Amino acid sequence: MAAKELMYGNHAIVEGVIAAGCRFFAGYPITPQNEVPEYMSIRMNEVGGVFLQTESELAAINMLFGAAATGARVMTSSSSPGISLMQEGLSYIAGSDIPVLVVNVVRGGPGLGNIAPAQSDYFQSTRGGGHGDYYTIVLAPNSAQELFEFPKLAFELAEKYRVPAVILADGLLGQIMEPIVFSFKPVDPKNLPPQDWWLTGCQGRERRVVRSYDLKPGKLEEWNWRRNERFQAIIKNEQRHEAIQCDDAEVVVVAYGTSARVSAAGIKMARDKGIKAGLFRPISLWPFPAVALNAIAKRAKNILVVEMSLGQMIEDVKLAIECRVPVYFHGRPGGGIPTTQEICDKLISLPRGAK
Repeated sequence: MAAKELMYGNHAIVEGVIAAGCRFFAGYPITPQNEVPEYMSIRMNEVGGVFLQTESELAAINMLFGAAATGARVMTSSSSPGISLMQEGLSYIAGSDIPVLVVNVVRGGPGLGNIAPAQSDYFQSTRGGGHGDYYTIVLAPNSAQELFEFPKLAFELAEKYRVPAVILADGLLGQIMEPIVFSFKPVDPKNLPPQDWWLTGCQGRERRVVRSYDLKPGKLEEWNWRRNERFQAIIKNEQRHEAIQCDDAEVVVVAYGTSARVSAAGIKMARDKGIKAGLFRPISLWPFPAVALNAIAKRAKNILVVEMSLGQMIEDVKLAIECRVPVYFHGRPGGGIPTTQEICDKLISLPRGAK
């Protein structure tokens, strides 16, 4: 069995990013993700990579644009207000079909809010976030192990479909300490397969141009329809989830990240009290795992969404289940964290009539 190492969630992100072959980081400090750039400044130096603490989040996202255009695996990290500042640059990156990784360790909002854990950036992440028609692939870890493993998956998906990828964590996941296993062979960035869009110098070939605009009438529309084909392929092929005790569940809790961790204990407590409860954990928030949840909703009587927000994921849940069963909500916005007892009490209180 591989050895385990006790590690902060934010440090696990760094180890996962480096093991995935990333050698360029640009970012700006903000709590509760400060351990990411702090630790990254040490590790990038050790592996011969580039670490840049930029003068702002705007500078960071645009440095990613330039570095990724050369074919490098690149990433930035921030927390909610900082991610908001990056949205214009992220739209430019999406409009140029360049894969990058953005990690958001979410804090309470809106505004400057607080530094407590939250999940209120769901809309921003799953709806693109910036101007124009585009989506980002969004992965939601719920452990330090997944914080280590998801960067590799995020890079692979971003490069396959040429879209930005987002890892959506929260302040609690960033600060927890858990044992992790270095579960995959590190990627050598020198062995990444070359792509025909990389800007590497002409070297006797025709020049390549990476840009997000074309002023010829109809050209941008053509590009957007072409991108939409990729978006539809992502929706078809990349839905990810975890289902726990859903086969016989009469009420299914839908939760991700920290809320899913708490909910897993909540459904166990509810089952001890005779409630047939299950947990459906979306791992990909975009594309939302609608197919699997729809199938589960055909058997369940109720759905309970648990989220550290005012209920932003409810829209995707209702769309996925096509209003087959009632959807209820338990939320803790602005830095509140749901408890196991709260979830159990909510499950007990739900109607349990025939479907």
